[in-house]
Amino acid sequence: MPRILLALAIFLTFYGYLSAQNLDLPAFNQASIDHQKTAMLTLGGWAVTNIALGATLQGNAEGSTKHFHRMNALWNTVNLGIAGLGYFAALKTDPSALDMATSLQKHHAFQKVLLFNAGLDIGYIAGGLYLTERAKRPDVNQDQLKGFGQSIMLQGAFLFVFDLVNYFIASGRDSQVPVLLGTTADGIGLSFIF
Repeated sequence: MPRILLALAIFLTFYGYLSAQNLDLPAFNQASIDHQKTAMLTLGGWAVTNIALGATLQGNAEGSTKHFHRMNALWNTVNLGIAGLGYFAALKTDPSALDMATSLQKHHAFQKVLLFNAGLDIGYIAGGLYLTERAKRPDVNQDQLKGFGQSIMLQGAFLFVFDLVNYFIASGRDSQVPVLLGTTADGIGLSFIF
C-alpha cells in the first residue's frame, strides 16, 4: 500500500507541475502577442503623426523644410503599412494554439528581426547623413537632398531606438524560457504528457 501511495503522490506532483507548465506557455505567448501589439500601435502612432504633420506642414514650408516634411509623410506610409500588418498578425495569433517549439521559434525570431532592423536603422542614418553632405554640392537640388537627408536621419534614429527598446523588452522574457522547458536549479526536467 505505501508504494501505491508513493506512486500516486509522485504522479500528482508531476501532474500538478505539468499542468502549471501548460498554463505558463499560453501566458508566455500572450505576453509576446501583447508586446507585438503594443509595439505595432506605437509604430503606427508615430507613422500617423508623421503623415499628418508632414502633409500639413509641407504646404506652408519652403526650401529644405518642405522636403523634410514631405519625406516624413512618405516614409511613414511604409511604417503605417508595417504596423498594420504586424498588428493584425498578432490579433490572429491564438496563444494557446502554439506548441513549445513554435513559441520559442517565434520569440527568438522576433528578437532577430529587431536586431536586424536596428542594423538597417544605422544604415538609414548614414544614408541621411550622406544626402545632407551631398546637398552641399552646387550642381544638385540642395533643398531636396538636405530635407530628405534630415528626415531620413530622424526616421532612422527613431526606428533605431524603437527596435532596441523592443529587443530589450522581448529579451527580458528570455528568463522565462528555462522555466517553460522544465529546467530547474538542479538541471533539466522531464515532461510526461497524458
